[in-house]
Amino acid sequence: MIVVTGATGNVGRPLVQALAAAGEQVTAVSRNIPGESLPEGVRHRKADLAGPESLRPAFDGADALFLHDGGPGAYLLSPRDIVDAAKAGGVGRIVLLSSQAVATRAGSESHGRTGRSFEEAVRQSGVNWTILRPTGFDSNAYGWAEGIRTRRTVAAPFGDVGLPTVDPADIAEVAAAALRDDEHSGQIYELTGPALNSPRERAQAIGEALGEPVRFIEQTREEARAQMLGFMPEPVVETTLDILGEPHPAERRISPDVERVLGRAPRGFAEWAVRNVAAFR
Repeated sequence: MIVVTGATGNVGRPLVQALAAAGEQVTAVSRNIPGESLPEGVRHRKADLAGPESLRPAFDGADALFLHDGGPGAYLLSPRDIVDAAKAGGVGRIVLLSSQAVATRAGSESHGRTGRSFEEAVRQSGVNWTILRPTGFDSNAYGWAEGIRTRRTVAAPFGDVGLPTVDPADIAEVAAAALRDDEHSGQIYELTGPALNSPRERAQAIGEALGEPVRFIEQTREEARAQMLGFMPEPVVETTLDILGEPHPAERRISPDVERVLGRAPRGFAEWAVRNVAAFR
């Protein structure tokens, strides 16, 4: 049995679908009841990474675990508690969804250090492990959905700074491979899209998917900061803006790892926009 935490998220949903389609027995774990039906045969467990005790019933009898680190600024108990609970349930393989920032922003409390604590817990667990370090998700564009639906506009900072954002469905496919095949044990995969794309280009791609122009409005850093503070802690906001505005060379590098694992090139943002255009109508 494979346990998928964060099963209602942008990576968890397609991962559950991919594993179920491959005939795996899957337990989908999330804090909330799924808003859409799960694939046939998949069971759901309501649990929270902030309380490893709630995870124990989900882990019981499991062989493998897809674990996410909660994201920057998330409040979680000790990663070792979560890993220990998984091992007690029988888990012998863990695939961790970490972040590129663990390597590129190692000194950041909000990004690098939290993710590194999860990575260390997994690597020292004594079980087989694979670590996934994706760059920013294509699905972060969902944050623009209301402005596009109501005004056909996107407001974002650093309009012409390109980053190799990645399709969450590609992350899910890599995770599915790592959960099912020993050849990925002990590997750290950096997951990116196939090319750099800027906020202005992403807005244009969504407009093309809609068949209507989407106007791009470039925010100042301070305007973006004020908006982001409404839903993110300040340290997370500052580091995120640093990545978006002044990315390190490593944060702009196109990684070969998606193609290395899947045998095909990663999907581009335009394909993600077409596939998810309903969110912006």
